[in-house]
Amino acid sequence: KILFAHRKRLINVRLENFVASSFGRGYSFRRCNMQIQEGYVYHINDGYFEKVQDDKLMQNKENGTYRPTFFCMRDEKTSLLWMVPMSTRVEKFQAIHDKQVARYGKCLTIVIGEYDNRKAAFLLQNMFPILPKYLDHIHTRNGNPVPVKHSIQLEVKSKLKQVRRLTARGIKIVFPDILRLEKLMLEELEEPQN
Repeated sequence: KILFAHRKRLINVRLENFVASSFGRGYSFRRCNMQIQEGYVYHINDGYFEKVQDDKLMQNKENGTYRPTFFCMRDEKTSLLWMVPMSTRVEKFQAIHDKQVARYGKCLTIVIGEYDNRKAAFLLQNMFPILPKYLDHIHTRNGNPVPVKHSIQLEVKSKLKQVRRLTARGIKIVFPDILRLEKLMLEELEEPQN
């Protein structure tokens, strides 16, 4: 426990130093006009996709539009952010969800819920880790950030943990190579900052 606590503290300090060097000391992410909060939806800048080169990721659409949107959750152990793409194509993903429930008795990779007064599919099958510097902006409606409903947050978090445990055991149920992506992000986090 002591070693784990020390490693967690070390990673958190490195993350703070990384963010401080990227955004300036005394940050709390306001220097880039954005406070990173769990339970909200963000858009990701293209720099992330260029860095990781994973063709299984749901990338920003062409012509500078920021789609899809990504639900954000923080990993307490590593301080990385885990992003879950969202889709409004609910009928398509409801059918996939229902097939998995019929076959396995549950579906860990898709959560159907509501976001911003519309039905949405939370696609854990496409989740991935990221550093805060790759977030472009929070998703807003009429200038106000829109949170994901608490019940949906809890369901997505629970399933995300289960999916990560299965992935760690070598069971692949996520399209992107999240182990490689997590390693890349942790290596970048540990790089000395100038």
